[in-house]
Amino acid sequence: MKRNIVALIYDFDKTLTDKDMQDYGFIPSLGMTPEDFWRDCNNMAHEKKMDGILAMMYFMIERARGKSVLTADTLKELGKDVNYYPGVTEWFDAVNEYGKSKGVVIEHYIISSGLKKIIEGTEIAKNFCEIFASEFVYDEYGVPYWPAVALNYTSKIQFLYRINKGIFDVSDDKNLNDSMEERNRRIPFCNMIYIGDGLTDVPSMKLTKLNGGHSIAVWQENEGVSNEMLLEGRVDFAVKADYSKGSEMEKTVFAVIDQIAASAKTAQMHVDACDRAKRTQEEA
Repeated sequence: MKRNIVALIYDFDKTLTDKDMQDYGFIPSLGMTPEDFWRDCNNMAHEKKMDGILAMMYFMIERARGKSVLTADTLKELGKDVNYYPGVTEWFDAVNEYGKSKGVVIEHYIISSGLKKIIEGTEIAKNFCEIFASEFVYDEYGVPYWPAVALNYTSKIQFLYRINKGIFDVSDDKNLNDSMEERNRRIPFCNMIYIGDGLTDVPSMKLTKLNGGHSIAVWQENEGVSNEMLLEGRVDFAVKADYSKGSEMEKTVFAVIDQIAASAKTAQMHVDACDRAKRTQEEA
């Protein structure tokens, strides 16, 4: 267990961006509005009794047929169209520097129901240690034909444990589910900060919080849902989606880093004291 590592874990759509990633470039390329696309997608999921994320992935392939070229490369290109909340592009360097000043290492992760290829095409992708998101299987021409990974609101939880244990290969279920002593886990839950925007993040937020970590619900135009989650004890903070210098988000995250850094310091002092006591006994 490396208590000097702090993991910041983000949802993507409407957490770092102001709308769903498909809304920027993909849906307009179909000649549809986002409202029509998501309505039809949700209706199909309801009629076919489909998981919502699997329905979204199928619907993207189906609606693109004959209207838009859909490949791994074109999905990555869509990442260039993404718009972010204020301060996001500068956020990662600022947090990294603050963590360094407090003696901890900051690692950033994405756990998103959106598409991994689109996120990989964004200008902020380079800041993440791992991007866990929904993904297709692609044929030899890069054309998607089957879901490889689909992250819904409950399956997101397993990726918290992957970060906790340091097991990033999504095909490695054995080591993920094997028993692992707390001291051997790479990042304890108490060193995690989960940032998400809504009800689909609640299981991950609550799991993080219950295990001693910290969760932040973000809002932009309507803080009602975030405040509700806060008052129900599902999250620790409800903060406006503004990552700019001096923002409430920065103050909140920096304060949590202060707390984690202090805890890591006292934990190390305890270990050192125990080691010293053992040496004294051995020398006596």
